[in-house]
Amino acid sequence: MTTIPLRRVAKWAGPLAALIVILLVDIDPERPAITYTAAVALWMVIWWLTEAVPLAATAILPVVLFPFLKIMPGNEVAGFYFNDTIFLFLGGFMVALAMERWQLHRRLALTIISGVGSSPRLLLLGFMVATAFLSMWISNTATTMMMVPIALGALARLEASDNNQSPRLAVALLLGIAYAASIGGIATLIGTPPNLAFSRIYAIIFPELPEISFTGWFFFAFPISLVFLIITWIGLSTWATRSGSLASIDRKLFTEELAELGPMSREEKLVLAHFMALALLWLTRGDVNLGSLTLHGWGYLLGLSVYVKDGTVAVLVAVSMFLFRSGKSPSGRLMDWRTAKALPWHIVLLFGGGFVLARGFTASGLSQWIGANLAGLSGLPTILIVATLCLAVTFLTELTSNTATAELLLPVLAAVAVSIDINPLMLMVPATISASCAFMMPVATPPNAIVFGTDRLTIPQMARVGILLNFTGVILITAALFLLKGVLIP
Repeated sequence: MTTIPLRRVAKWAGPLAALIVILLVDIDPERPAITYTAAVALWMVIWWLTEAVPLAATAILPVVLFPFLKIMPGNEVAGFYFNDTIFLFLGGFMVALAMERWQLHRRLALTIISGVGSSPRLLLLGFMVATAFLSMWISNTATTMMMVPIALGALARLEASDNNQSPRLAVALLLGIAYAASIGGIATLIGTPPNLAFSRIYAIIFPELPEISFTGWFFFAFPISLVFLIITWIGLSTWATRSGSLASIDRKLFTEELAELGPMSREEKLVLAHFMALALLWLTRGDVNLGSLTLHGWGYLLGLSVYVKDGTVAVLVAVSMFLFRSGKSPSGRLMDWRTAKALPWHIVLLFGGGFVLARGFTASGLSQWIGANLAGLSGLPTILIVATLCLAVTFLTELTSNTATAELLLPVLAAVAVSIDINPLMLMVPATISASCAFMMPVATPPNAIVFGTDRLTIPQMARVGILLNFTGVILITAALFLLKGVLIP
């Protein structure tokens, strides 16, 4: 008997399901756009969750369907595919590409690792801190791809020297890199795509509310990321050393590799200066709310709060890199377009699809309809709703794209929050963070897939450790939402 692949079925199930909804369902006879929007959303859900076609291809469906179904005009739809959030992503990614081009990210990683102690526990900590720090600023996929060869090289030397190292250390080290890449990305708006998707969708649905700035997100999410990283390190290091004491590790394994990079080049110094300037400008642009005290950023002090956004700053720094000359580059520039062309344009389209879908929910009235039908949740304790939401999103993203999941759920959660009369951030923020906290399966995140591809660990090993971290994340995110509420949520 021939088995039909799920993706082949889903490829036709998506448009068929949408057609059935359009022809047979009438959510609101007076507002047909509600039914049409639900049909398009269902089509996109099926294709996004199964990846029947590339995610970016699904993301551009509204460009055709929304105008033809009279949900939104075509020119309005197109505008959602390029905006300040997109420029924030593009500018930040260009700086990350420059770091990779001149091997600055490798130097930073080796500097952090070689600076820790010589015990296996501290070695693991060094790798995790380096990975988490880099993932705050550059793609967690790129970070993991860079860190894994360094880890494998170190493990090969340790195993060749036969200095009483447990096989568990190799598993813990690789899992630590994968998990730290996801955890580090939580801390900043550009650290992982769901964070950026959230900030824009929130602005689309609630344009009258204050923006989610880089500064505001960082002061809320960084403590979560830091505590989560420490808990993960303690758990992995304890598991790795459970079989007995391990011998100390010679730091020369990393100092020699760092020395091979030679002295810091002029290009590395310039990229580092741009990176530090970008981080500083982002962190100090927005206001910081400390309850009774508000620390104003330079945007407010210069009267530019309304005009200059985080995307403006990102593009300013990115363009600046094209102005500096370099004798080591064929193009003669510190940054050139050949390098910049590596930008992940498919992610840009994926963002745009989520943004226009969110606008479709509100423009058609589907958000209000969903909210009205879920108003019964108002009788439940908020903490129970948040914890259940975190649990559902965490385990859903074990099998689906975290960005697509966030973009599908956030407009719905915004409607639910309004209907039960709570701050939308109370649902949208934990869902966003939970989308980056899937640790059980290789398919859950690119970092998980990369370390699994080394053939140094098994799915049961990843699942046993990952399920504990999944539940830890649910508890931590739920607790942080209430403990740090005043930082991001009024």
